[in-house]
Parts: sequence; C-alpha cells; structure tokens
Amino acid sequence: MTTVLALCQWLYDLPWVVQLEESDNLFPIIESVHVLGIGLMAGTIITVDLRVLGLLFRQERVRRIAETLLPYTWWGFALMVVSGIPLFAAESVKVIYNPAFRIKLVLLALAGLNAALFHKTVYRTVDAWGRGTVSPLAARALAAMSATLWLGVIVSGRLIAVFHTH
Repeated sequence: MTTVLALCQWLYDLPWVVQLEESDNLFPIIESVHVLGIGLMAGTIITVDLRVLGLLFRQERVRRIAETLLPYTWWGFALMVVSGIPLFAAESVKVIYNPAFRIKLVLLALAGLNAALFHKTVYRTVDAWGRGTVSPLAARALAAMSATLWLGVIVSGRLIAVFHTH
C-alpha cells in the first residue's frame, strides 16, 4: 500500500493537480462532465440490458438497439475517463482509503468483465435470438448483472463524498 500511497501523493503534488484543487470552478465543472459521461455510458448500456431482458423496445431487434447506442456508449466512456483521471488525481490521497471508491473500482472491473463475457458468448448469436421478446437465460442473466453492476457503480460513486477518510 505504501507504493500506491506514494503514487497518489506524487499525482496529488503535480502542479496542474494543485491548480485544479485550488480552483473554485474547474473541479465542479470536471465533476459535472464525469457525471454526464457515466450517465451517458451507463444509460445506454442499461437501455440495451433492458431490451435483452424484454422490458423495453420489445419490437426492436437487440442488435439494432445495441449498434444504435454503441457510439453514445463510447462517448460516455471517453468523457468518464477523461474527466475521471483529473478528479482522481486531485483527490487521490483522500480517496485511496475510501471504501466507496474501492467498491466503485471493483464494480467497474466486474462490469467490464461482464460486458466482455456477454460479447464473447451470447451476443455472438444475437441474430438468432435478438428478434424475439424473450432472450436466452444466459443473455438475461448477464444483462441483469450488467444493469445491477452499473447501478452499483453510480451509487458507490455518489457515496464517495459521504465517506470521509484520512
């Protein structure tokens, strides 16, 4: 943990991070972009999940919904990463011990693994099942897990501000 803390301290002490931390306006603007990015990314992913679960857009093919929303998902991802890095740098020494932050990172990793599993398995045959209102059990299970993980990412992200450590 000492190496991680040393890395966090190094980030925290970078001149641009100090300027960001001292700015009255820049940090909240970047934080707003971060929230918009995760909202866009998670919103598009959860929309696809809800279609796979048969709860939304039942008349549309799963592939059509997924391919239509994918560019917006990537834009949300880009906004989330580009804004998340400076946010982390400006708070790194504080959040490294924050349980909500750690949970958020674990949930992000699990959401990524879940998405990879979905695309490497059931989505490969989406044209065979993606026209109907009932998706295969494996697809529904992965979609439910995806929605749950992304909601967990959002909740844990908001809880970072609640847990004040060190």
